[in-house]
Amino acid sequence: MGYKNLKFPENSLFLVTGGAGFVGSNLVEAILNLGYNVRCLDDLSTGKKENVDMFLDNPKYEFIEGDIKDLETCIEACVGVDFVLNQAAWGSVPRSVKMPVFYCANNILGTVNMMEAAVRNNVKKFVYASSSSVYGDEPNLPKYEGREGNLLSPYALTKMCDEEWAKQYKKHYGLDTYGLRYFNVFGKRQDPDGAYAAVIPKFIKQLLNDERPTINGDGRQSRDFTYVENVIEANLKACLAPSDAAGEAYNVAYGGREYLIDVYESLCNALEKDIKPIFGPDRVGDIKHSNADISKAKKLLGYAPEYDFDRGIREAIEWYKNNL
Repeated sequence: MGYKNLKFPENSLFLVTGGAGFVGSNLVEAILNLGYNVRCLDDLSTGKKENVDMFLDNPKYEFIEGDIKDLETCIEACVGVDFVLNQAAWGSVPRSVKMPVFYCANNILGTVNMMEAAVRNNVKKFVYASSSSVYGDEPNLPKYEGREGNLLSPYALTKMCDEEWAKQYKKHYGLDTYGLRYFNVFGKRQDPDGAYAAVIPKFIKQLLNDERPTINGDGRQSRDFTYVENVIEANLKACLAPSDAAGEAYNVAYGGREYLIDVYESLCNALEKDIKPIFGPDRVGDIKHSNADISKAKKLLGYAPEYDFDRGIREAIEWYKNNL
């Protein structure tokens, strides 16, 4: 169970792109704690230096400020690397609707640049962040890989394109690629600020400040909220997965389903707050319900998530209480 007993070759070097971001910085921390070498590549457009400054004194850690849209930067960052964990992408469905050209350049070209750099440097495994948004308007639950609907946003399109490019890099260039379709990840160091902040950290911060949060829609939309420790496990187990499992995409979630209004009420209870939310309009491009079937990841990657929603939310709340 989990990832803390996983073994990699001695002196393995991991490159975490987007390593100063939420998921990336958690990956950096986990790999360093396992005793391996980590190179972090981030242009600090959405990532924050303070997420990784704590690692600067670690001799196994290296930080490169650079942009994945620049191929030469990607090639240099991959020198000597064994495993690439590509987390460098801009998130947010509504923001992608407003900035389609940037999302195409950053999330598609940037990812292809990283795959090309990985091939040129003989990287062993290329693991990249995809998204549950690729399921689009496919109405059935749970979500199965291979049963996708019409895409609902430019962001979703970028992630589907990444998956198709990853198949090509496996087929033509022999790069072992593993796409991880994240389902609503939450946890420590997730940014609670800004117009496009994820709902859980945003709610927690507003409740701690005795503000009334806004719930988009009626609160009856459901999500497979996934604690970040499960995502770390999936990334590291993909690095150890057989080549036969490469060129594929995998759901990464706990396999549960929480209604947003219930999540809000559980946060109020945990924080001992009695604050009624404001209900706003639905968000453009949002999927109404989300719930993952994780049997493919279990079978082919050995994925066995340890953190259900309740355990994860307790840890997240404790972190925000101590860090906001």
